[in-house]
Amino acid sequence: MKRNYIYAIVALFVFALVGCEDLDTLPEGGTVTSSQKEEVLENNSERAEAGVNGIFAKFSEYMPNETALGASRHNDFGYPSVMFFTDANGYDMASADVGYNWLGNSLEYADRSYTSYESQMVWNNMYAIISTSNNVIASIPRDTEDPLAQFYLAQGLAVRSFSYLVLAQLYQFNYVGNETEPCVPIITDKNMEEVALTGAERATVEEVYTQIEGDIDAAISLLDSASTAGVIRADKRYISLAVAHGIRARMNLAMQNWVEAATDATSAIEVSSAAPSSIEDASKPAFMSVEESNWMWGIIIAETDDVVNSGIVNWISHMGSLNWGYANYSGGMSINKKLFESIPESDARKGWWIDENLESPNLNDQEAEWMINTGYRPYVQVKFAPYKYEVGTTVNGNDVPLMRIEEMYLIKAEAEAMSGGGSIALVDFITTYRDESYICPAITPEEIQEEVFKHRRIELWGEGLNWFDVMRLNKDVDRRGGAFPDATMVFNIPAGSDILLWRIPEAEIQSNPLLDESDNNPAAPAPEPVTDL
Repeated sequence: MKRNYIYAIVALFVFALVGCEDLDTLPEGGTVTSSQKEEVLENNSERAEAGVNGIFAKFSEYMPNETALGASRHNDFGYPSVMFFTDANGYDMASADVGYNWLGNSLEYADRSYTSYESQMVWNNMYAIISTSNNVIASIPRDTEDPLAQFYLAQGLAVRSFSYLVLAQLYQFNYVGNETEPCVPIITDKNMEEVALTGAERATVEEVYTQIEGDIDAAISLLDSASTAGVIRADKRYISLAVAHGIRARMNLAMQNWVEAATDATSAIEVSSAAPSSIEDASKPAFMSVEESNWMWGIIIAETDDVVNSGIVNWISHMGSLNWGYANYSGGMSINKKLFESIPESDARKGWWIDENLESPNLNDQEAEWMINTGYRPYVQVKFAPYKYEVGTTVNGNDVPLMRIEEMYLIKAEAEAMSGGGSIALVDFITTYRDESYICPAITPEEIQEEVFKHRRIELWGEGLNWFDVMRLNKDVDRRGGAFPDATMVFNIPAGSDILLWRIPEAEIQSNPLLDESDNNPAAPAPEPVTDL
């Protein structure tokens, strides 16, 4: 009998909460009732806390797929790997295809082969997070009235919602018009044992979004109740009520539910303690720690973590220009030249990258000297500060941003424009926090949406979000004129092309009884390079 691969991941963590016993199962057999679960949680809250911590531990791991891949890959470090691959698939992050660059496959779309390492990493990472979330959800009764249990349950539901939202936007085109198209298998706390025996077929886009919506709605209700009772998160690795509204705002944006997206973004802003960085704060390298006031949610990295002890197998090693790591040898990550040139000099974010003269007004003398001496080419990023702001540091302990409050302002701006609200929200945000002299050139809702998209490309550059905008807005992947350093990476891929969708890995197709080759997204040849501008 074939064994389902995604449930193999589920089974790997099935006892994570209680060692050798699942909270759903009594030692002598039989099923634990809701009241018994409640009693266990009240007397052993450490178990539920450990389970929740296990969820967030899955977000950042050192080579979690080494055994599955049969290879040690230096771009294998949890969810930030997914962020990297998707940013490299787009047209705003350029990098040279040299021996020290682990993004070559994604820059050239070789990652779309269903036998590629990246294909397996994306699939495995997201379903591993879902598995740990399912364990927590299964252990807590949905109708619990205990505030701490409500908080823990909300963590599992919100992360599961987040994970399926990521998957839905990678394995199928945008929601509107594709509701009945195949998306990804749905594995929850309710069906994971069945899936282990029978496999799981691809659910439709609508079914996956129904799951996403149900989970995040429940999480928001639970977090609202828990926070009213005084239960709040210990730090920003956990999901707060504001973050949950932020996840639902992202979902509604993807579904083109404009009024709902604006409402959730507004709620996220109102209940969050985060505030956008000021023009002064945006005028220097930052984005290093969850303690920064504009971060809502992030992956907290400790100096003792394996990804840090590895030295180079971590997100900031590949991304960071001002610290020691792979970027020093790959040439670094640069912005699309055309996008850079579109940013006014009066915008503080212009300095997030060095210009054609290798200069940025955001750098101090030490930082500027480091960029010159390291040999970076034009348009390389200096947005992300080195750990503890120590230029050239070999301790790559940066936290990883998952959600910032600025994104909520931009969701609100787009959603309000598309529901008839004009450009007021966009103008207010940009003039207050980024460019005092900004004048919006857009008038119609569609023009304002395009202007917001431009500012999302700038503001959220390098944070693993751009690809979702490319897909939901049906954008061509046009790299012409972007100063991509290799001619083999200069593409103009039309929106809707098969190559834009990720494929379910071959290992999953072979091991899942309810999937075969015909169930996968179409195989597509690598895109042909085009003449650059």
